[in-house]
Amino acid sequence: MTLPLATGAVVLVVLVWELIRPRLKGAAARLRRSRTAATCDRYDPGRERRAERRAQDLLRSCVERHDWAMYRDLGFLRVWGGLRERERASAPSYAYLIYPHKPIVAYVPQTGEFLNEYCVAFPDHSRPYGSARLPDSDDVLAKWMAITADERQLIGEANMHLPGRQVDPERVRRDLVRLERWESQHAFGEPGGVRAA
Repeated sequence: MTLPLATGAVVLVVLVWELIRPRLKGAAARLRRSRTAATCDRYDPGRERRAERRAQDLLRSCVERHDWAMYRDLGFLRVWGGLRERERASAPSYAYLIYPHKPIVAYVPQTGEFLNEYCVAFPDHSRPYGSARLPDSDDVLAKWMAITADERQLIGEANMHLPGRQVDPERVRRDLVRLERWESQHAFGEPGGVRAA
């Protein structure tokens, strides 16, 4: 009686082995591929610097010379509000400060009064390195393009907050002072980038 039971047990083990073997081979192959991919896709510390350099080159090629100089020197862009309405009016009644990875800040240029913060995000969906953050200059360019192309749609879809929720009002005040000094030194204060005479 033990011989037939032992034979049955051996046959059962062989059958189970034959059923499990393809799955084990597949799992081993996946493990080898993931280890190979991990060594090939190692983090490259210079990748972000190269991406930011390319983003700066793209921003420089898209915006006016004075806007590029403003971003390069101050770290933010100012965009006049009501671009289409301004064609009918003599001076803009509001403007935006565009910071990398911060909300867009609306303010009144004549008084320096803050109006609102508008939160918008432009995640990087590229593969294989996509992340939740674009390079700084790409984020600024995306916001600039959205405002200049269709300001009303961007503002309508953005999450609006009262001033000071995410951007420190003191920082904005300092930046407005820096912007005023910068414009007086560079004579770029006129809306639309016209050099003052």
